[in-house]
Amino acid sequence: MIQSDRRAEHERRRRELSRLLGGPRGRIEEAMRVGRIALEFVRGLRGLHFVGPCVTVFGSARFSEDDPWYQMARAVGGALAREGFTVLTGGGPGIMEAANRGAKEAGGRSIGCNIELPMEQRPNQWLDRFIDFRYFFVRKVMLVKYSHAFIVLPGGLGTMDELFEVGTLIQTRKIERFPVVLMGRSFYEPILEVLQDRFLDAGTVAPTDLQYAKLTDSVDEAVAHVMAEFRRDVAEGRAPRQAPSRLLGEHDPLAPTDEPASARERIPEPQHENVSGEDAGDAGGWAKDERPKP
Repeated sequence: MIQSDRRAEHERRRRELSRLLGGPRGRIEEAMRVGRIALEFVRGLRGLHFVGPCVTVFGSARFSEDDPWYQMARAVGGALAREGFTVLTGGGPGIMEAANRGAKEAGGRSIGCNIELPMEQRPNQWLDRFIDFRYFFVRKVMLVKYSHAFIVLPGGLGTMDELFEVGTLIQTRKIERFPVVLMGRSFYEPILEVLQDRFLDAGTVAPTDLQYAKLTDSVDEAVAHVMAEFRRDVAEGRAPRQAPSRLLGEHDPLAPTDEPASARERIPEPQHENVSGEDAGDAGGWAKDERPKP
């Protein structure tokens, strides 16, 4: 019965989203949709405002636990957490789960920005907190806005969309000096060769457009690159920290508690703190000494 209700709700929302992109609609319907989109932005902004500094890890939802890419992402999540970063992912299975898992196993902070899909995408169990998004474009804004870097492992169309989106933002200087690390030489080298041989030779991209991403198979090298860029941002005042306001009732949802560590290692799905509802404003911040060391 529950599964049937979920499928019905997914189908209802799928139809609603298809209407968004299906041409003009009535004025009242369009106004209501703008309101829903604005509310989703507000929920995302409030839910993620104090959980940083974050690094977002991207990759396919379809890799299983015994896959080498899964294990690489798990190691990446752990290494980022040990440097003091919050690990931010799409919140689903595969690479996303692996990065969140690595962060939790290292005693770090783990956040998911989950997209509502009829398949694949359900929040994984290694999240301290997750936010549900209905609209892909709202979710992408949040992943870029609250990240100091992207680490991109092998993935499919969604991963490529996110990778080329941030590349376009860097190319057009909508964001500046945003570190992007591609992990998996055997996967990404052929893609980069196509960009070099076809796009660059045809003059559709400039040589500098292909220099924004670092390619490596080394977890240590990837995290060291992110840390070097973060230290430079701190030195130049480009990594501002926002403190929570008691007046607004803000607090740190991920602050250490007296709860035994073993009880926090695996959080059953029903206990996830979902801020997709009206309580999304109940967000908090990090103490100054909890941030990565510049």
